[in-house]
Amino acid sequence: MLLLLTTLVLSAPAVAPADSTRTMNGVTVPVAIEVAGHRLTLNGMALRKKVIFKVYVATLYVATPSHDAAAILAEDAPRRMEMHFIRNVDKGKICDAWNEGLDRNTPNPSAELRQDFVQLCDYMGDIKDGQSFVFTYVPGEGTKVVVAGTDKGTIQGKEFADAILNTWIGPDPGPGDGFKKKILGES
Repeated sequence: MLLLLTTLVLSAPAVAPADSTRTMNGVTVPVAIEVAGHRLTLNGMALRKKVIFKVYVATLYVATPSHDAAAILAEDAPRRMEMHFIRNVDKGKICDAWNEGLDRNTPNPSAELRQDFVQLCDYMGDIKDGQSFVFTYVPGEGTKVVVAGTDKGTIQGKEFADAILNTWIGPDPGPGDGFKKKILGES
């Protein structure tokens, strides 16, 4: 009997803890990841809508979870923003959104920062349903940009990392205040 119970227990499928992932609009992500030897926690998850269309599910991973955008931006620690697309979007619309977000959320951006956003747009391409953008900031290295699974390069400096994150959590986020609250884990 003991052998039978042991066999049943050992052959039972492993079940992940119920709180190890989060799902939104068919996009499932882990609640924690590792970046550059640091454990990052899912700070928030939000759906980006444009008019009536669902565009992408975004996730923000940080070293120290916070509902305060200024606190997240002030911390010089690894962080990751992901955009999981649930519809096709062309490169031109993506670049327009980056530039609008920069103008609306970064007062008086330097010429170097504007050039970083030109570089970011050069990295972009048309994106398809099911593909992702991933922006991983590591202090001293910069922001690694991955588009549809392809490493496009790294943009140096915390100024860029903060400016790109500000397009979502700044004072006038492109996706709106409801999106900002969710990505900050407020609701």
